[in-house]
Amino acid sequence: MQRREVRWERMFPDELEAAFEKCPIAYLPYGLCEPHGPQNALGMDALRAHSVLCLTARTAGGIVAPPEYWHCHEAGIYGSWACRKIGEARPWLTAVPPWIFLKNLCYHVRAVDALGFQGTVLFSGHSGPHRKDVPVVLNILQSHVSTRIYSLIGMGTDQSRFKDGKGMGDHAGRGETTLLWAVEPDCVDLSRLPPPDAPGPHFAMGEDVESSDRRTGEQMVADIVDHLSAKAGELLAEYASLKPRHTPLTFERIEAIWEQEIRPRLKGFASMQDGPGAPPEDSRWHDNWHIPDRG
Repeated sequence: MQRREVRWERMFPDELEAAFEKCPIAYLPYGLCEPHGPQNALGMDALRAHSVLCLTARTAGGIVAPPEYWHCHEAGIYGSWACRKIGEARPWLTAVPPWIFLKNLCYHVRAVDALGFQGTVLFSGHSGPHRKDVPVVLNILQSHVSTRIYSLIGMGTDQSRFKDGKGMGDHAGRGETTLLWAVEPDCVDLSRLPPPDAPGPHFAMGEDVESSDRRTGEQMVADIVDHLSAKAGELLAEYASLKPRHTPLTFERIEAIWEQEIRPRLKGFASMQDGPGAPPEDSRWHDNWHIPDRG
């Protein structure tokens, strides 16, 4: 039986070359380890993004980069949210401040562009204020690279397949739980849910988790794969139409773009704002809540 691997880190050189020649699309998955209720594995965001992108690559072609588990959290608005939704429990976060994550994005795009990928699809399962900033950074980068870029942030779909009209249930609610259950069933365990009358917060658990449904998740995952597959095709068509000159960026050039075009905008970025109300001084979220001026 012919091997059908799409995960970059598990492919041999000849497999990578063949996959690249057939479809020069790179998929970049993002997330972090973050509280998602007692019922979900901590790596939900990146696990979900990586699995969905692997399904997309098997459908539309392309190569899936290793997932990035270090992402925005703990500072500013993220810290205010965590103080309310997580409390003082040990959070098991793999957090970096927003400016580190955004700068890393620049280097990730540089790397796939230097390899000659014609299209780059970024999917972050982790959302938050940075969802407003990532498009700004990528738009700046787009003017410097030949690869065509598309990004998706959050669950990946606003289309609920639940038939009761209650919606997705917000962070770590039934929407996210259902999606993770569909792609990584070993990472969801509803037997760990707290009793209905137990006081929270329950490790940032969202609403209506008890009605999560794996089959519904499979339908929603198919919706996301269809969407991303179409976007991959559009990126290749755009590249063919534009025929951009391919001049790989150096590390030095990325540093210049950061300093001259991105860093001056940082103080206005949504992810760089202090949250509403400082956490108490004795809270684990207090010390990193205030974001220093990075302009």
